Amino acid sequence: MKLMSFLQSFRHSGKIGGWGLIFFNLILFLGWGEVYPDQLDKYAQRRLEMVETQIKARGIKDKAVLEAMRKVPRHLFVDRKYWEEAYNDYPLPLAEGQTISQPYIVALMTECLGLKKGDKVLEIGTGSGYQAAVLAEITPQVYTIEIRRNLVERATGILRKLGYHQVKVKWGDGYFGWAEYAPYDAIIVTCAANHVPPPLMKQLKIGGRLVIPLGSTLYFQTLTLITKTATKPKVKHILGVRFVPMVGEIQKKGRP
Repeated sequence: MKLMSFLQSFRHSGKIGGWGLIFFNLILFLGWGEVYPDQLDKYAQRRLEMVETQIKARGIKDKAVLEAMRKVPRHLFVDRKYWEEAYNDYPLPLAEGQTISQPYIVALMTECLGLKKGDKVLEIGTGSGYQAAVLAEITPQVYTIEIRRNLVERATGILRKLGYHQVKVKWGDGYFGWAEYAPYDAIIVTCAANHVPPPLMKQLKIGGRLVIPLGSTLYFQTLTLITKTATKPKVKHILGVRFVPMVGEIQKKGRP
């Protein structure tokens, strides 16, 4: 506040003018005035509307999830030609036949994890990097794996540019998880599978949650929440979904 008062008084003192006045106005505008970063983002209002009409209105209540969805600039994770569609209620295409999930599904899957700050979470299927960014707004310990190298490089670049340096990204087959950082409090699988990969359950803590689209990888799946217990896992079916299939090792394990 003292710095703000000094700048304001100096600006009005008559000791500066011309370019000096423009420079001081710019400093006040960008750093110490009453203008917040979101006001400089033309899509900020679109994000707020997205949360109110697509997410809260459909029953998402977790405050941390809602706040994360308000913050993460979804449009920056897709090609520029899709920016105007980025906050609409449907998935958008990525490279190599992949997609970025619709905002509601991202919020729903994140809420299912029941994350707390400090939880360690593993994502299978980095894709655009958007889901990892949403997770990183809730907890700093985010690990994400992508089998397509081009997507790894693109997502890593976007995450770094946006300041999500805490997110660890790996190029590899998500079927095997990431044992180096296990066990995890939560695991989210953002591609369709016909069964739960055993390595993922092994890397999940007792009491940990895993959310995954289970079913036919060619048609439809059921979004399924699995809670690991000391005995038999608890299984909860959420709703019908359609995701792109998991590829790699899982394709050797049975029919689609």
